[in-house]
Amino acid sequence: MAANSILARAIGIEDLTVIRHLETALKEETKTSSAYSAYALRAHEEGYEGIASLFRALGRAEQIHATNHARVLRHMSGPTGVEVSMRRVEGSLDNLRSALVDQRFEVDYLYPTFLTAAVPLFDSTAIRTFHWALEADKSHVRMLWHLIPRVGADRAGWAFTPHQFFVCALCGYAAQETESQNCPSCNYLWERFETIQ
Repeated sequence: MAANSILARAIGIEDLTVIRHLETALKEETKTSSAYSAYALRAHEEGYEGIASLFRALGRAEQIHATNHARVLRHMSGPTGVEVSMRRVEGSLDNLRSALVDQRFEVDYLYPTFLTAAVPLFDSTAIRTFHWALEADKSHVRMLWHLIPRVGADRAGWAFTPHQFFVCALCGYAAQETESQNCPSCNYLWERFETIQ
């Protein structure tokens, strides 16, 4: 606790709050990325190659978020080490629902809260990494929201066929098809998106 009070006096209480938010975001994104990798393996084991493709893409996107948060933490002289506890891996359909709940939490609560704290400080690096993660997570929610009913209704189609997904290498925005010439979240060139299958 003494180290926190010394750090708070040195950099300011508000900056310390943003650093703590970045630490939380880094931990959440790292944990989610690991979970999605495990979910992809489970989907593959169950023969759901389409779901495995989706989880690989989302896992890569979450990894990009974690990397962005860690970069800003290093810039602010905050700690970047993360200990990851593994989530329970269920069946693929349950994992899809769990992923939707996780992404909704980040979109509805986590990143809006963090942005509210960072914006008054004019901390452009923290604002940018939180904003990019928020907008990218909105794309993840949209994909999951549209694909979950499709998977449940079509036992012999989409879920069993591998699919290509496009992930922005800068912010983690994800899509199943090309949407424009630039990323809707960060304006990165679409031709520089990673293709994940």
